[in-house]
This record gives sequence, structure tokens and C-alpha cells, in this order.
Amino acid sequence: MLKVFICGGSGYAGCELLRILSNHPEVVITGVSSEKSAGKSVTDLFPGLYKYSKLIYEPLKKEQILNKADLFFLALPHAESQEAVDFFYINGKKVIDFSADYRIKDSKAYEEWYKTPHKFTDTLKKAIYGMPEIYRAKIKKASLIANPGCYPTGAILGLLPSIKAKIIDTSSIVIDSKSGTSGAGRKSDVAFSFCEVNEGFKAYAVGTHRHTPEIEQELSYLSGRKITVNFTPHLLPLDRGILTTIYCKISKKITPDEITGIYKKTYAKEPFIRVLKYGQYPNIKNVRGTNFCEIGLKLNERTNTLIIVTAIDNLVKGASGQAVHNMNLMMGFEEETGLKTLPLIP
Repeated sequence: MLKVFICGGSGYAGCELLRILSNHPEVVITGVSSEKSAGKSVTDLFPGLYKYSKLIYEPLKKEQILNKADLFFLALPHAESQEAVDFFYINGKKVIDFSADYRIKDSKAYEEWYKTPHKFTDTLKKAIYGMPEIYRAKIKKASLIANPGCYPTGAILGLLPSIKAKIIDTSSIVIDSKSGTSGAGRKSDVAFSFCEVNEGFKAYAVGTHRHTPEIEQELSYLSGRKITVNFTPHLLPLDRGILTTIYCKISKKITPDEITGIYKKTYAKEPFIRVLKYGQYPNIKNVRGTNFCEIGLKLNERTNTLIIVTAIDNLVKGASGQAVHNMNLMMGFEEETGLKTLPLIP
């Protein structure tokens, strides 16, 4: 059995990770940390996770927990992961980091967008961006995974086939995303309280969202040339899910059937991507609680625009489910282990 420790297990991503791993036959959770909830049991915070009634949150004392596990998941806030990731990694442990601290390869770009310097640039160079659909071979050999952000996951998966097939003008990409409030984390903040969010719908961080350089980094890698995008996130009055609508100009004459064929061929062997029939569009309800990404396509011939719509659960495919997928690849487990779940209905 693989011994696993979850650092930062009292947030939504940590909770979702506990839920997913409760059905994983190859894993035993040997510990979970939380500074604010140290001394409490998991069920004190999340009564529904009754399997973990005897699992107690403890402070993140790196030296004391080092030998408790073979693999460490870190679901800590941005900037707080840097030192812990480096410590576990240089001490020979496998690490999957949920924060942005090891996603952005350019340390200067990281500092520009996250307003803090990167202190472990040597370790940063060793991190593999954890999107299996792009980096599967590297992930299998990796010891340090930078788990992708939720918005980038939906955007990148939607654009990947079009960019690889060179059917779009990469200078014209507009990404419009809507997320449930769990994307902001489990914290006290008036802006995310029920009365503030309920019956509301708004854009935020327009032109300045910190997932922008991550999206641009990976799209540039796929394209082989620098790509910049217009990315605007919105806050939906619901718990979970991200719907992303992407607009880009077509760069060559192509039919709807050909576009659909490109997407279906690209993702034919991917266990967690569903390309819908042309003209059918994703609904976040259909992926809620799953590790799936659904993709719908529309060619607006009147404006020569390809419209791509994706839906993911931000806590699963956008966080903990993708992390478990990465763990399965790293450890040689069957890819879908622990992730064969149907949507949460209703």
C-alpha cells in the first residue's frame, strides 16, 4: 500500500481528496495536517467523511512527518507551499503540489503575478506540470508534480486539439470562464458569503487573474510560439463547477465534421475527456463530482469563429481528481483507479 500524507487537509480540495482516496484500493492515508484545526478529527470538520473519524489533524511539522508517508499531497495556499515542497522533494519523497508555486516555470513571471519571489528555483526546474493529456510520459517518471489550476484545466483542454492541428489563429483567443464559489477556497470572506453570492453573477480579476500566465505558458508550449490570451473569470452562485467558453478565429477552411473529428481523434484514448456530438454543449451538472472534462464545439461560419465550451468540476478534474490521476501515473497504478465515479445528482 502507498502511504500518503495530506498537508492542508481542511480546505475544500483537501476534503475532496479525502473523499476520492476513501475508495482507492492502493492507498492508505497516514496523516493529515491543518494549522487551524490541529487536534480535531476529520469528522469534526466534515461529518460525512465518517471513514476518517480517527484521523486527527496535526500541525505541519515537516521533520516529524517526513517518514510517515511515501507521497505527500500539498493543498496549501500559494507561497506557503514553496518551502514544504522543496523539503519533501529533496528528502526523496514524491510530491504533488496543488498551489501555483511550481506551475510557472519562469520565476520572474511567478513573482510578477503572485507578488512574492520564488526561493527554490532549482526545485522549480524539476517540477512537471501535471496535465496527463499533455505530459503523461513525463508524469510517469516524475517525483514532483505541479497540479494544474482549475481555470487552466478547462481552458487548455478545450484548446489543445485546435492548437496542435493548427486550425485557429492563436492571436485571437478569448477565454470566458464561470466558476462556483468553492474555487475561492474554504475561508471566511464577506465577498463569498451566501447573501453576497446568492442571486448574483459577476466578473472579477478582469485582465489580471493569476491563472493567466499558466494558461499562456501551456498554450505557448503546445503551439511552439508565444501566445497571449484574453481571460475573464466570473463567479457563479453555486458550490462547484466551471463552464468555460472559448472564442478563436479559424485560420483555414474547415467543416464542423472535420473539427469534431480532430477533437475525437486527439482524445480517443483519454479516459477522462468526453467530446460531445457536434452542436451538443456541456453542463456542469453532468460532471459534478467526477474527473471528467466535457467538450462541446460550434463553428460560427458567419463570423469564422470556433466556439469551444468545456465543463469540469473545479474540485475534482480542476484539483483533487487530477492529482489522484497524477498519483496513479507516478506509482504505476491503473489510471482510473479511485476515479470511476458518476456525477453527483442532483
